[in-house]
Amino acid sequence: MRRAKNLAINFIRGFCMALADSVPGVSGGTIAFLLGFYDRFIGSLDDLFHGKKNDRLEAIRFLAKLAIGWIVGFGMSAAVLTSFFDSHIYEVSSLFMGFIVFAIPVVALEEKRSLQGRWGNLAFTVAGIALVVAVTLLNPASGAGVNVAIEHLDFGLVAYVFFAAMIAISAMVLPGISGSTLLLIFGLYVPIMGAVRSVMGFDFAYAPILGVFVLGVACGVLLFVRLIRFCLRRYRSQTIYCIVGMMIGSLYSITQGPLTLASPMPAMGLGQFSVLFFLIGGAVVAGLQLLKRKLDDTPGENHKDR
Repeated sequence: MRRAKNLAINFIRGFCMALADSVPGVSGGTIAFLLGFYDRFIGSLDDLFHGKKNDRLEAIRFLAKLAIGWIVGFGMSAAVLTSFFDSHIYEVSSLFMGFIVFAIPVVALEEKRSLQGRWGNLAFTVAGIALVVAVTLLNPASGAGVNVAIEHLDFGLVAYVFFAAMIAISAMVLPGISGSTLLLIFGLYVPIMGAVRSVMGFDFAYAPILGVFVLGVACGVLLFVRLIRFCLRRYRSQTIYCIVGMMIGSLYSITQGPLTLASPMPAMGLGQFSVLFFLIGGAVVAGLQLLKRKLDDTPGENHKDR
């Protein structure tokens, strides 16, 4: 019974992360942070490649449970949520803005010991804001992207997808930067999501490029996650200040999201802003906090996951 409960907990965690990772706006890392298992998540990814035998086995067990929920959530999102993102971009953008605005004080409260009294580290918040805004300014005029079917593959495209996947996964594990937004910048969001939907429909013309993408993700984890874990251990205050800055900067990124659609729409202004969906985003944060408390109260194996 305890194992089943632990599996269900991590399924929900992975599922929520996948919903965030699959659409531009919020990263899975933000979800992990709000649900209180971010350090465990980063540590497990690092141990998977660099840990001792026991640590690696523990990491595999934990990540496998997350992966089940993530795969289910990502598959559902690829089939349903991405089309909703295209047709209701302003509502989704307002929801994401609500999510971020309400999430920032939650993160600040959770990391009060790291932030309080270290006001000089606000410079890292400014740097985080500047980083996300600079990345957003690189957005292409359209998210239509390139054709990644097998008949169009060449060495240049394979290398490009591999490199983009490495960069995107570094964003997906960081709170505040959406890996899907980076894929939009590389012109690969629509092609990769389309490839996922095609393979789910048993059209394997896109399977090779998805294999390249997965390899890029694995290499990105290998290279970047150790750096993130090191920063959280040795420079936690500066890292948290930077993460908060990236979350603030992502508000600008979200307003520019409509420009990156296959058929670009105007950037979101006050006229397109939806107060209702903004408040729903806040309600999602509140729901995640209630879920976190529920998970924290779960006896048994769950204490290992925090």
